[in-house]
Amino acid sequence: MNTHQFVYLIFGIVLLLALVFDLGLISKKNKEVTIKQAFLQTLFWVSLALSFFIFMWIEEGSKPALEYVSAYLMEWSLSVDNIFVFILIFNSFRVKEKNYSRVLLIGILMAIIFRIIFITLGVALVAKFHWILYGFGLFLLYTGYKMFTTNEEDTFEPHETKVYKFLKKYLPLASHDGNGKLMIKENGKPLYTTLFVVVVLLATIDLVFAMDSIPAVLGISKDKLVIYTSNIFAVLGLRSLFFLLRGAVNKFDYLQQGIAIVLVFIGIKMLGESYLDQWMDKNVQTILSLVVILICIFGSIVYSIYHEKKGMIETLPDFKK
Repeated sequence: MNTHQFVYLIFGIVLLLALVFDLGLISKKNKEVTIKQAFLQTLFWVSLALSFFIFMWIEEGSKPALEYVSAYLMEWSLSVDNIFVFILIFNSFRVKEKNYSRVLLIGILMAIIFRIIFITLGVALVAKFHWILYGFGLFLLYTGYKMFTTNEEDTFEPHETKVYKFLKKYLPLASHDGNGKLMIKENGKPLYTTLFVVVVLLATIDLVFAMDSIPAVLGISKDKLVIYTSNIFAVLGLRSLFFLLRGAVNKFDYLQQGIAIVLVFIGIKMLGESYLDQWMDKNVQTILSLVVILICIFGSIVYSIYHEKKGMIETLPDFKK
């Protein structure tokens, strides 16, 4: 067994134990998740992801480990951007809060399966046709520009999506949640509940975001181990992050712009990879990517909080007049 296979094995064991721990001890079916529980769950998943970073550093070396943490932060920040869309979907279909956790879990597990398929195809294509990276680079430039200048969530309407219209056209849908079930029977006929529709929409929306995130991660690393592990850890932590940030995510007004800058940076890096390799070591490139991601993501969050506080001060009444 080589080092790569050993790391994969440990990752699989840790992932299995973490899921059992999360589902068996932390999460409870049909129970509302408090802010305290969400914080502890988020801390659990983030600590696990960072512990795996240390393990990778020991087993694989500094470069793969830094690539992993860079990719994880990139995926984590995009996950925060996902949450606003998830909230819109839950509100649009009037999902009861006690069903949030279960619906998110099923949607996220489906998303992981689809992401593994996407990543496998993406890595295989890049390995065979290296020029595809330049296409990904151009795509990231376009996506970053579009994300920086527009706010697609403002116009997002779940009932108007092609996925919902497809489900409505070809499946018998119920107008209620079936008391927490995904499928029920009425008059002897099977019906798919609103929770089933929400699960499909969550998995589909995550795939849409994966169209941005997977090319971005390929711009950070071509190592399948790095891409798989960073993606899966980030997506698994999305459920607890949703409960932690759902009341505050709309306060991060400039996070989208921070993510957009990162996507543009990675796009430029992919397009100029051959030139960068001539005068900059791969380790230096990895560290540079990590620094840019940290500055843009956390800088945009801090700026969002500061800007909101400043705006609140400016709108306070002047009682001296």
